[in-house]
Amino acid sequence: MKDIVILGIESSCDETSAAVVVNGRRVLSNIIATQVKLHAEYGGVVPELASRKHVESIIPVVDKACKDAKIELKDVDAISVTYGPGLVGALLVGLSAAKGFALALGKPLIGVNHIDGHICANYIAHRELEPPFICLVASGGHSHVVNVIDYRKTVVLGRTRDDAAGEAFDKIARVLGLGYPGGPRVEKKATEGNAQAFSFPRVKFKDSPYDFSFSGLKTAVINTVNQFRQKNEQVPVADVCASFQKAAVDVLVDNTMEAAIKTKSKTVCLAGGVAANTFLRESFEKACLNAGIKLLYPPLALCTDNAAMIASSAYFSFIEEDFAPIDLNAIPGLKLGEKYS
Repeated sequence: MKDIVILGIESSCDETSAAVVVNGRRVLSNIIATQVKLHAEYGGVVPELASRKHVESIIPVVDKACKDAKIELKDVDAISVTYGPGLVGALLVGLSAAKGFALALGKPLIGVNHIDGHICANYIAHRELEPPFICLVASGGHSHVVNVIDYRKTVVLGRTRDDAAGEAFDKIARVLGLGYPGGPRVEKKATEGNAQAFSFPRVKFKDSPYDFSFSGLKTAVINTVNQFRQKNEQVPVADVCASFQKAAVDVLVDNTMEAAIKTKSKTVCLAGGVAANTFLRESFEKACLNAGIKLLYPPLALCTDNAAMIASSAYFSFIEEDFAPIDLNAIPGLKLGEKYS
């Protein structure tokens, strides 16, 4: 059977990425142009600046992806691109480039859901992995417990009702003056603190046991910090970070494991930027060991936004000849499982 070579393009937020992937699992190249330094000055992603930087970076990134893969653009079998969810301006840059390449080369265009891309990062990291399995997708914009029934069939069992887990980490980091990106800085500071110092809330919904809510946790942490400041007392930053991280991770682990046990899943996968958190991984390793469930997660480079995961997802659409119309538009609020409209 002929190898299927797909170019992936990812520009949903503040990373401009292009990758060349073979058969959905073998990465020939995965180039990422990060904008962290650009946005760090503002304490978070500025959408207009992100879009402009994508415009500057997209063609050089695609060129380097092809060069590192030692192929010419005309040799790929399809062009894939994230079309949602994400920042609309950022999405449109990648989408416009992908359409241009597809039209110029006469290649099929495949639109990919960013969340599905994160799930598919596990297929790259673990070539033996096959559905079904339960996957926690936790990032700056998403917190989903997903039942992956087949390569192209997923059911969302739980989702956040307010802030995403990564968003909560970033906001707490901002309140504590730790800078951007917040997740890694909170995690680093937490290693110096006592996770039992503060008893922060862990929300559980009886009607939707796998759903998350981090707004109450975030508010509790902010109130605690403000109480110290109002008394002109030094904020115990490390203890706050450790206690917050423990509360957030407890809920992520408990809900995911409950879903895995309920569905009799033999494997749990992690995906998204928050999956890079060491404490989260260690907590899942303990929980999965106790439950006799296999745990898999991607390397750090595949947890954050990247185009290899987009090309991987696109492969499973390609083999079913499920191609996107050339007038495909960006859908900032795209939900997992929604199709081209």
